[in-house]
Amino acid sequence: MAQPDAPTVDYLEAFPYQTSPDAVAYPFIFSSPDSAYLTRFREMFGLASVIAPESTDLGRARALCRWVYFRLEHDGRQTFESTDAFDILQAAQAGESVQCVEYGLVLATAFNAVGIPARPLYLKAANVQTKASAAGHALAEAWLPDQGKWVMVDAQADIIPMLGSIPLNALELQQALLARRPELTALSSTKSPPRSYFRWVKQYLYYFDTTPDNRYGIRKSLTGLMLVPVGARKPTIFQRTTRIRNMRYTHSATTFYAPPSRARPQIAQAEADPALLTY
Repeated sequence: MAQPDAPTVDYLEAFPYQTSPDAVAYPFIFSSPDSAYLTRFREMFGLASVIAPESTDLGRARALCRWVYFRLEHDGRQTFESTDAFDILQAAQAGESVQCVEYGLVLATAFNAVGIPARPLYLKAANVQTKASAAGHALAEAWLPDQGKWVMVDAQADIIPMLGSIPLNALELQQALLARRPELTALSSTKSPPRSYFRWVKQYLYYFDTTPDNRYGIRKSLTGLMLVPVGARKPTIFQRTTRIRNMRYTHSATTFYAPPSRARPQIAQAEADPALLTY
């Protein structure tokens, strides 16, 4: 389907980013919602009925955010080895708690299962390499076709940041907080207080990284892409001890927030997943 042009964003001097795209593109690729994995996920959890009452992509985003919010219980001290949404939800049904990472993974899977391209997003504080704990947060960003942009959705808090009537991605939220925009608010089904959330999440809005390859049920590339302010260090360590591996770095907000493309899939990708779509 044809996509609207990416919206123009004004970036503040305090956190400078390049607005020109990188010479090398990092296309964001996704499995078709009709692939076996996503079809099973959609049907097993009745996601069609979850979004049925909604007439807009933003409404569907809020409905899926609420669905994940009520299915998982948060405990930042717990660790979970699997990144598979089925495993996470099965553990939650058995009474296990999860971290923010699992909220983002389940939410991204739910979006992709209903045909809305989505990716997990990992936020990191400026002192991510030296802070011993609580140096990051995780959530999801979804490409909402009727908005023509990426939108940040945090299912752990049941929050979608808004600037007036416009939903924001994580970088736009950073910029709005730095500018102290009075019209900054949040969309929530549970009336989560946006001011306290924004005060808390602001510390993590410095580095942003995600996974360009968002296919399911197959072996896929594990390489990540991190957006780094111009002049900032490129972190290679998380919380003093954990090495950040398989990461590419960019200063270009345009590259990081490029819309899902129609880049022709490689033969190897098509053979691995015949239902692969690149938007």
